[in-house]
Amino acid sequence: MTRTFTFALIGVCALALNAAPLCAKESPTARTQAAATQNAATPPGDETLNVGETPEEAQLKGDGVAAIVNDTVITDYDLRQRVALYIATSNAHPSPKALKQIQQQVLRQLETERIQLLEAQQNKITVSAADVDKSIDNILKDNHLTLEQLTAILARSHVAIATMRSQIAAQIAWSKTVQAQYGDRVDVSPEDVKAEMQRIAEGRDKPHFLVAEIFQSVDNPEDDAKVLKSMQEMEEQLRSGASFGELARQFSQNPTAASGGDLGVVVQGQLPKELDEAVSKMRPGSLSEPIRSTGGYYILLLRARQEGENTKVPDPAQQQVNDHPASIPLDRILLPIGPTPKKDLLEKVMTFANNLRTHILSCDGLAEAIKPIKGAVYMHLGTMRVADLSPQMQQALAQTHAGETTVPFQSPAGVELIVRCDKGAPPPQSAFKMPSRDDVEQQLFEQRMAVLSRQYLRDLRRDADIEKPGEPLGPRKSSDASEQ
Repeated sequence: MTRTFTFALIGVCALALNAAPLCAKESPTARTQAAATQNAATPPGDETLNVGETPEEAQLKGDGVAAIVNDTVITDYDLRQRVALYIATSNAHPSPKALKQIQQQVLRQLETERIQLLEAQQNKITVSAADVDKSIDNILKDNHLTLEQLTAILARSHVAIATMRSQIAAQIAWSKTVQAQYGDRVDVSPEDVKAEMQRIAEGRDKPHFLVAEIFQSVDNPEDDAKVLKSMQEMEEQLRSGASFGELARQFSQNPTAASGGDLGVVVQGQLPKELDEAVSKMRPGSLSEPIRSTGGYYILLLRARQEGENTKVPDPAQQQVNDHPASIPLDRILLPIGPTPKKDLLEKVMTFANNLRTHILSCDGLAEAIKPIKGAVYMHLGTMRVADLSPQMQQALAQTHAGETTVPFQSPAGVELIVRCDKGAPPPQSAFKMPSRDDVEQQLFEQRMAVLSRQYLRDLRRDADIEKPGEPLGPRKSSDASEQ
């Protein structure tokens, strides 16, 4: 059986598009760039890997230096582009303080990426342009976008499409490097598969949870409050619509950060007590508060839950919810343009409101998410009797289900969106099913390759020379070099 090891693409695999830039008018440059990219054929040959330039080359170009990794420069431009890409694809609305933290984390990511690319180059690893195109095609399909729309979205945040291609190419290159180094050395024997199948079978009657995590360590007791505050700020960003996977990749200090925090499927009782109790009470799709456990604080996301194998699950058809109750908790978003706006202004605001509607997932964190949108007014209406609302509101709500947002409508105050804050039907329950032997074999292979990859990268970091402007010249060993 042929097995391959690949990493999840960072962030861009699941775009959580920032609503705020939708206010911006698309520039002719953005349209030209998008059209050129859309119409261009697949570039021939290999993708150019960004292994940087020498300090002398950077100085000649007038580029500022963010860091020097093994005598190659990460420029200030590189850093600005990647921070902008992160914000554009994560739906984050960082405060100035949070932005500084993001910049530090993104720079560390760029340092790691440069180390990986230099190692790939040393091993004569190449990435074809077709490989990158295939990954971008998957991104477009997952997000229901055209290439022109994606390019325009990035252009509104002043992000070149080349920045995204460079990031994707770097991940593919590292995946190929690890595969080349260890792919033939990892052996999963029939006995290994049998033992794992037996372990899974022993927990088949317990609930199973598909969980993702963000972890930050508390190395000293005096740091506890500082770490808790950092995690609370992160929770606030998540509840305001930021992408969990992107924040996990940027800020989580566990190895699962590489896969957007995904822990995979865990059995009830497998996690530490504090985490196990929390996840057992969570609803699929919900987020935990910061939880103090072994080593530090965790934020958990429950992606899905499966009951024990022999559990009788209810028929989804029997879990119907009344979508039109007499009273509904509501939030209101107003784009105030007056009772008689000009036709072109009304059309633009309606278009923006429709785009905004697609990014509203719930009332959680909605007030904070609306703040960056200039001129928008948020109102928490509370629980309202539908009969007491205006005919326009009643008509708009009649077309919605629990937890949804109405289509935008014009009122004397402007253009409005009404968000239903009631909960819909619980996700359909399902029972656990034993995986196949091939699935278990692939999972074991990927787990072992992931361990070898972390060790490989740890060794490269230990030997890397990293310098920052203002720091004494000479090797600065990564803090990750001490990881075991």
